[in-house]
Amino acid sequence: MPTLRFLTAGESHGPALVALVEGLPAGVPVVRAAIEAELARRRLGHGRSPRMAFEQDRLEILGGVRHGYTLGSPVALVVHNTEWPKWADAMSPDAARGDRDAARAQRLTRPRPGHADLVGALKYGYEDVRDALERASARETAARVAIGAVAKSLLAEVGVTVISHVVAIGDERSDATVAPGPADLATVDASPVRSADPDATQRMVARIDRAVAERETLGGVVEVIAYGVPLGLGSHVHWDRRLDARLGAACLSVPAMKGVEFGRAFEVAALDGSVAHDEITYHDGGFDRTSNRAGGLEAGMTTGQPLVIRIAMKPLSSLTRPLRTVDIDTKDPAEAITQRSDTCSVPRAGVVLEAVVALELASALLDKTGGDTLAEVRHNLDGYLDAVAAR
Repeated sequence: MPTLRFLTAGESHGPALVALVEGLPAGVPVVRAAIEAELARRRLGHGRSPRMAFEQDRLEILGGVRHGYTLGSPVALVVHNTEWPKWADAMSPDAARGDRDAARAQRLTRPRPGHADLVGALKYGYEDVRDALERASARETAARVAIGAVAKSLLAEVGVTVISHVVAIGDERSDATVAPGPADLATVDASPVRSADPDATQRMVARIDRAVAERETLGGVVEVIAYGVPLGLGSHVHWDRRLDARLGAACLSVPAMKGVEFGRAFEVAALDGSVAHDEITYHDGGFDRTSNRAGGLEAGMTTGQPLVIRIAMKPLSSLTRPLRTVDIDTKDPAEAITQRSDTCSVPRAGVVLEAVVALELASALLDKTGGDTLAEVRHNLDGYLDAVAAR
């Protein structure tokens, strides 16, 4: 079992989202403003729905933190939904008869292709597809961004920084050959599409505007990069300890993510073996690589190079021009329900993906170092890195 584990709970239009994370050592800085800043970053991006203009993420820290530092006990965070009063009747957890009758009269029975609506309703026996879509909503990712901010704080204490940028939106792709570094994150966030490429930014914004006019939605590709990752996190010895498998699962657990590659995996697949791999050199008392096509991972372990992951996001399944479906009650052809939605969520997806990558890296770090306190984690990591350097 990984050293660090977490759970989230809550529905899109419920009163709040809850996140509980266990396994953090004592002494990790927890700054409320830093978590709130990450939640605000999640609301960035051209193509967002009007909901972002009035939805706020009110953070509450319930446990595991005292005077700005973790205690070593489980950390409990709550992200309150400021829209809850509008949904208090429709989403009431109480079993009042009037509430049930009102909810039944407003049942949603026309599932959206591409969402959890139909399969969730059939699997769990729901009469109302809202029972599936509320939990499957990307709103849940606010909870993971909140605890991901705490994981980022732990990683920062050992020199690891996780950033993201948008590589493509729809058929518009950045031509930049140099990836942004940690110092470039503010510039990336200042872009309306979170792209590090000014030329691509203009093209992507125009592409989103065209999709708005056409009542379409757009997907895209996000690149997540972790700098300063020490060599040897993860393991080759068993399938569930391979860090690439854990990172891949984490990224694909984010709603609408459909594909993951490490480094330039799909380009490498077309190369001859003699040019596909990152050749090893030794100079100045240390091992090095001539390239990073593997994206900082070999055989499920980090190589000490920047960790590079690209994630493909599909277009959102909530459209203002709905697709064909079938009413689950009448079985008649129908148009899918419409929910308030973004035209493009790729820019904010990068912030969510940073969070899930940070959580997996923090877990892998603690798997390697152990330690009940941050000082112990640092001491154990330094000892390990000294032993590696001595080789």
